[in-house]
Amino acid sequence: MAKERALLVGLVLQNVPLHKVEEYLDELASLVDTAGGLVVRREVQSREHPDPATFVGRGKAEELGRLCVAEGIKLVVFDDDLTPAQVRNLEKAVGVRVTDRTGVILDIFARRARTREAKTQVELAQYTYLLPRLTRAWTHLSRQAGGIGTRGVGETQLETDRRVIRRRIAVLTRDLRRIADQREVQRRSREETFEVALVGYTNVGKSSLMNRLTAAHVAVEDRLFSTLDTTFRRMPSDGAGLPIVLIDTVGLVRKLPHHLVASFRSTLEQASEADLILHVVDVSHPSFEEQAITTLEVLADLGMDKIPVLTVLNKVDCTGEGVLARAASLYPDSVAVSATTGEGLGRLREAVSATARRATTGRTLFVPYEAWPQFVTLRTGYRTLREHYENDGVTVVLRAGEEELAELAARLGIPAEAQKT
Repeated sequence: MAKERALLVGLVLQNVPLHKVEEYLDELASLVDTAGGLVVRREVQSREHPDPATFVGRGKAEELGRLCVAEGIKLVVFDDDLTPAQVRNLEKAVGVRVTDRTGVILDIFARRARTREAKTQVELAQYTYLLPRLTRAWTHLSRQAGGIGTRGVGETQLETDRRVIRRRIAVLTRDLRRIADQREVQRRSREETFEVALVGYTNVGKSSLMNRLTAAHVAVEDRLFSTLDTTFRRMPSDGAGLPIVLIDTVGLVRKLPHHLVASFRSTLEQASEADLILHVVDVSHPSFEEQAITTLEVLADLGMDKIPVLTVLNKVDCTGEGVLARAASLYPDSVAVSATTGEGLGRLREAVSATARRATTGRTLFVPYEAWPQFVTLRTGYRTLREHYENDGVTVVLRAGEEELAELAARLGIPAEAQKT
């Protein structure tokens, strides 16, 4: 089957230099390739601000149309999100289908979703993306509904379609909540483990790293979003005290649309229960700093910035000494590795095991029943290892440091003599 010929379009604004736009288009080209398209041309337009009607201006839009005719291009992809009106106006001007970065990412996600949860999340994101664009998709149906049983309803086909999609969005949202509840039960069964989440920009080598650390066989491709479904694998604990479980998560990307993050929040939130985050950075990439910042911003948005982070500088076998030195200075407590050659993996295993040994020490706290309701509220930041109910209270063993335990006791107003060790 022939690949769909695509034209990429980027916009150079006053605060975005040309070389940065070219880097963004490189990534967009990889996205289009992953989605099954063939990039045959790129176009860049300089403007002070995006045109409200066509994003790049009427003249440029007509020029794109002539290029599409001359080179047999069937798809124009913009690196920035377009409004429904801009898509409609552009398709009239260029004469072929127009989409944006979000549309391409959604297409990739739809192709790669395997589990029930991932498929549900993709469908939710697609409907959320489609809803405001129904004016374009259903213009020919924007008329009064007719037929027996419908006369006098006073509802256009467009309004009917919107209502159906909103209902479907509500159903999918409920399904995801049920899946999240089921996963919470599964998580409780893993409480006697030390969980480590592999998080990072897409295609930084998280799956390759997991395969190296656990002897797993997670599929690895040199393509964006090769991993969409969350994977759990055990890693040798090296005397850590508890089994260590690695969690491979979906890769992140710049300009990840808010509704896409919202749809995949339940997948990413599996990492929010982790005891440690391995932030994997591809130091061979020219924009590794920006990619790392993007990842940390998404973690903060998900409320995961309080979890301890160990930065892993991956692909050192493809990195010059100068770049590696700069990366090491930016992340002084990082571990440099190569998932391809195995360099540094021993140091990484030891760093993870040492963190697990420090964190898995159980601290015992006796909570009187009168303080129990407040404790239930405050305990969310701690992993409970054991509970023992007694006549006057509950003895709990928490995974916490001495200072953390003292702070918790103070907040509960528990006197020192009430604590049992």
